[in-house]
Amino acid sequence: MNQESVRTRTTQTPVRQFTILLSATRRGARLARLLAGEQLRAWGLPFETAEQIVAELASNAELHGHVPGRSFRLALTLTETATLRIEVTDARADRHPPAEPQPPSPEAESGRGLLLVAALSDRWGTDLRPAPCKTIWAEIGTTPPSPHS
Repeated sequence: MNQESVRTRTTQTPVRQFTILLSATRRGARLARLLAGEQLRAWGLPFETAEQIVAELASNAELHGHVPGRSFRLALTLTETATLRIEVTDARADRHPPAEPQPPSPEAESGRGLLLVAALSDRWGTDLRPAPCKTIWAEIGTTPPSPHS
């Protein structure tokens, strides 16, 4: 599994960044996916894989990280080495994902989100933030944007 439980801070300078607070609701999770796709299109980057990762992480923030009255944060960072870092921060540090997500039973209707994130990303993991927050992140390599985008 390509999950990392502890992240070392990257020293790469971000080329581009996008951050937004969204309500920890189904609507907020859907908006996170749509906004991520539009932002990556604007940056001239492939968006399908990243959009799927955002959808899974935002859905988890809504389902497992929801605290009434608290939002979740979506952050996209493109580094100079064309690595896209996707971060979703929610308000439930007490509820963090397992180090090794296990496949659900075949008849289960949920429980596959982090397996998809692990399969689609190059690396992923969890950062505990100052209480009460946690960040689930994923990184994927991208094609560098053209200088004219």
